[in-house]
Amino acid sequence: MSTHQPPLPQAAPAAPDWQAAPGGSYPGYVSPIPVVRTRLGHAITSEWTKIRSVRSTIWTLGVFVLLVIGIGLLAGAVVSNSASSSGDLSGSNALSLGFFGLLLGSMCIITLGVLTTASEYGTGMIRTTMVACPSRARVLAAKAIVFFAVAFVITLAASAFVAMTQVSMLNDVARTPTGGEWLKGTVGVSLYIALLGLLSLIIGSIIRHSAGAITIMIGAVLAPLVIALFMFSSSLEKVRNALFEYSIPNQLSVFYSNSLSNSGPSGWDPLWIILGVTAVAFAGAYALLEKRDV
Repeated sequence: MSTHQPPLPQAAPAAPDWQAAPGGSYPGYVSPIPVVRTRLGHAITSEWTKIRSVRSTIWTLGVFVLLVIGIGLLAGAVVSNSASSSGDLSGSNALSLGFFGLLLGSMCIITLGVLTTASEYGTGMIRTTMVACPSRARVLAAKAIVFFAVAFVITLAASAFVAMTQVSMLNDVARTPTGGEWLKGTVGVSLYIALLGLLSLIIGSIIRHSAGAITIMIGAVLAPLVIALFMFSSSLEKVRNALFEYSIPNQLSVFYSNSLSNSGPSGWDPLWIILGVTAVAFAGAYALLEKRDV
């Protein structure tokens, strides 16, 4: 009678050839995909590709140039014909007529600034942007740099063309602008419009809704002046004067030495005011961007 033999232990199945041992490595292997540490320049390149490839940029900037040049040349032609006989502009700055086109054109820059950020939240593209560049501060800074550069260059080109044309049209009826007036009427006002658009971009980042942010910015541009026009009570005189002096249309007119009031901002003051407001808004937008989900 034979005794029961315990089963012999079976060897573990061999691992497939394709499965690497735990902790194994491939000596001598180099990935064909280059690993590059991302920088702000990469984010700027990405934002530049976005802003030049969407149709809203072409439409808003196209309408902006049309308004600034069209209204500027029309105003210059009308004033030149009417003032040639009366001499009403004998002591006026020939550049001052560029104010009307830039005031209306600023609405286009405001719209583009809002769409640069708020439209990505509306379409959900902001999630892809943040995955590609997890640093939210870098994304916001890249958008601000690209937009400010585009807005400044386009505004400077349009305002300089209108200024040179108006000076030539009104050469006989208005005085020739000084060097300081040329600088304020071209570079200064272009910086102001670009910063106004940058403030709109930041408001779009905070509100995350295109229509709401555009409404807020247009109200900030027009509401103070309109409200001041209907303040007839003498008890509200100080409030009315403050609204006149610090309204955006009045600050724009300061660059052409044609302020709506005898007090308030003068010289380069409007530029420092909009710069301070934009810096505070940028800090708030950055703080919210770091805390909120995309």
